[in-house]
Amino acid sequence: MRSETPPIVRLADYRPTDYLIDAVDLDIRLAPDDTLVTAELSLRPNPAGMAGAPLRLDGDELELVSFALDGQTPPAGAWEASPQGLTLRAPPQRPFRLRIQTRLNPAANTRLMGLYRSSGVYCTQCEAEGFRRITYFLDRPDVLSVYTTRIEADAAEAPLLLGNGNPQERGELPGGRHYAVWRDPFPKPCYLFALVAGRLDSVSRTFVTRSGRPVQIAIHVEPGKADRAAYALDALERSMRWDEEVFGREYDLDVFNVVAVSDFNMGAMENKGLNIFNDRYVLASPDTATDLDYANIEAIIAHEYFHNWTGNRITCRDWFQLCLKEGLTVYRDHEFSADQRSRAVRRIADVRTLRSAQFVEDAGPLAHPVRPEQYSEINNFYTATVYEKGAELVRMLGILIGPEKFRAGMDLYFDRHDGQACTVEQFLACFAEVSGENLDHFARWYSQAGTPHVVARGAWDEQAAVWTLTLKQRTPPTPGQPEKRPQVIPVKMGLIGASGREIPLEPDGDAPLRGDVLVFDREELTVTFRNVTERPAPSLLRGFSAPVRLDVNLDDAGELLLFRADTDPFNRWQAAQNLMLKHIVKDVAAIRAGRGATRPGEPAFIGALGDFLATEGGRDPAFAAQALTAPGEGDVAREIGADIDPDAIHAARETLRAMTGRALAPALREIHARADASDGADISAAAAGRRALRNLALDLLAAADPEEGAELAERQFHAAANMTDRLAALNVLAALPGGRREAALAAFEARYRDDPLVLDKWFAVQAMIPEPDTVARVRRLMEHPAFTLTNPNRVRALLSAFSLSNPTQFARRDGEGFALVADAILAIDPKNPQVASRMLTAFRSWRTLEEPRRDQALAALQRIAARPGLSIDAQDILTRMLATK
Repeated sequence: MRSETPPIVRLADYRPTDYLIDAVDLDIRLAPDDTLVTAELSLRPNPAGMAGAPLRLDGDELELVSFALDGQTPPAGAWEASPQGLTLRAPPQRPFRLRIQTRLNPAANTRLMGLYRSSGVYCTQCEAEGFRRITYFLDRPDVLSVYTTRIEADAAEAPLLLGNGNPQERGELPGGRHYAVWRDPFPKPCYLFALVAGRLDSVSRTFVTRSGRPVQIAIHVEPGKADRAAYALDALERSMRWDEEVFGREYDLDVFNVVAVSDFNMGAMENKGLNIFNDRYVLASPDTATDLDYANIEAIIAHEYFHNWTGNRITCRDWFQLCLKEGLTVYRDHEFSADQRSRAVRRIADVRTLRSAQFVEDAGPLAHPVRPEQYSEINNFYTATVYEKGAELVRMLGILIGPEKFRAGMDLYFDRHDGQACTVEQFLACFAEVSGENLDHFARWYSQAGTPHVVARGAWDEQAAVWTLTLKQRTPPTPGQPEKRPQVIPVKMGLIGASGREIPLEPDGDAPLRGDVLVFDREELTVTFRNVTERPAPSLLRGFSAPVRLDVNLDDAGELLLFRADTDPFNRWQAAQNLMLKHIVKDVAAIRAGRGATRPGEPAFIGALGDFLATEGGRDPAFAAQALTAPGEGDVAREIGADIDPDAIHAARETLRAMTGRALAPALREIHARADASDGADISAAAAGRRALRNLALDLLAAADPEEGAELAERQFHAAANMTDRLAALNVLAALPGGRREAALAAFEARYRDDPLVLDKWFAVQAMIPEPDTVARVRRLMEHPAFTLTNPNRVRALLSAFSLSNPTQFARRDGEGFALVADAILAIDPKNPQVASRMLTAFRSWRTLEEPRRDQALAALQRIAARPGLSIDAQDILTRMLATK
């Protein structure tokens, strides 16, 4: 375990490597606690490096067995090695070869980085800096090498041997062992190296590329689970075809393998030709997976496959450019999912994720630019800012230059930089070249942290028939960046007249309007529109065209007009959210003032929700479900901003849900009773939309009348023909104290006690119960036979669900919620620092809480920080979390 003071790595200090590694030949002889790795490295001096410089290879807890230079052991004093590195003081200034042997213990590798053993299966995780836990190497993404890997193992323990690239050779060996040789002809950085060896079941088929080349694609899973891999295989095939059709990218190897393992720190990993997945994003059947699970599997399978070009064939020069592969590939998987399902619903879901994760990150001590300037532990920068905001920047680029030029820019990027390790500047230069635009100002998005706040104000002159829009932007200070400069913000817009018609945009003068996109690139901009003969409601930021916070200051009548008449589905949804959010915030203030949340009469938007349900409920049930879902408690907290009282927010939101449920009860009962038995095993997007609306109806009915809701939920729980309906009913019952809840929880546990992934849902449901007994319940569940702190999925299901999705109990006034999570972090950190540091981010908004919650959070963080031997991962997060403003 590394526990020294975290070093600072700076983008400004980047310089090319002094040596290149052209070829890597690996011989890996697997055994559970005694694996021997022999690496033959073909090196040469880098003409762009420093001539005669020492060669310093990275290591991490390595045991060196032997070392040779061109077949000979160098003399004493010419080299030195430690578990953390190997240095050759005066390497030859010509091509040379190193032979390095290291010994590993995969079974003892609880960090799940490098080579480890999970449920009897050997697998690797090398991103970001895991390859140095396998052998000494130049572990940086700008060192691209061709890999040939020989894997040897006991044939009975590991009948399947998989590596990067294409299979070359396999054979039997004495003593019941066997081997396989794999070669990847495409140079790649070491973080993309992978191997898998074990006893696995497989499903496969042949995919024929657009050029007519057959590719064998396969999903490999734990024995007995092959029947739950079919959807992932189908999603892979659809991803491959979509990338050919939309981006012109064809797969380049003869095989493509996906392996699902049960112990994995991340969601998945895009290793060249051999993707390794957390099994929760592969395994699915109607009885075990929800509609959300299916959508996530589809998206993540696509994401990792799309990395073959945006990340693998073209990789990042250094880890500061991480957004160049992750943000770009998230954008691509968002577009794929939108084409597979409802584009409007997908966009709403993506923006919900952005706001709940990235906006919170931007507003707190962990804020950083999409391309950070420095880091201490790179694993801590796999963040929502890099992924989600990074994707939004790519989307904005497409909006600004248009779809044809965007595609041309992508084509140029692929053609020009194939086989290279690149920077953000090289990426943007391709789009500047094809569009003829200077993108230097746009590039500021990559270097400036924080979420811009845009204030929009409109003024209508009825007599002159003109409407004037004034925009102002400001980005709040973030750590290390107290002063901010204006950003380029594409404001996709429309005007909805009082009659409900769309008013044509006719700007007066030289306005920066491109079609329906207003390019807002200064601190303040005023534009006047002609021939506006009726009072308009501005529909701004259509499709959420930029990752900003927007203050339009529309009254309820204006929001209702947009909700009823806007032609942009995202802004219809946003108008409903704004109406509900304003109502909840007022009720929070009333509760905190001791007046209570109930006020006479229903707000006008409740009637509008009813009208909307009557028209859209049958036409687009998935969209209707989104529009009727109240803003989350995190949304309300962000709107309030400071001195947060989670209990008041929860009470105000529940009051609105109950009011909505009572007002719409007849329609909701009809929707819930309309269940179609044929939807039971139907995993299509259409069936998922119908289930989403029916289960929202159940949820609102229970909020309005807990007794009626409990009866309906109990019947649905026992009659459900799929996991979506069963889990929705369980969630309703879990929120209602009493015998029905405990009976349903017991029945669910009994049914799925041998299925860890499904039991994770059971853990999460209980962790999110907003009741004072939940802390004690979570502590009891940590003693459950199915729970272990060494499996990241179990930890996320119980402890992350509690800390991220149960604000009233995590942020309890007595500090017990913070203490529970702090205890878990201290227990996990020595075993798996990555998981511990990610759990720490649940405290990222601690400064926004009211007293005494804020002091309790600080005490928990200080207790963690005081632990001797804390990992670099945890130290890095704590240092930023506790830094003085």
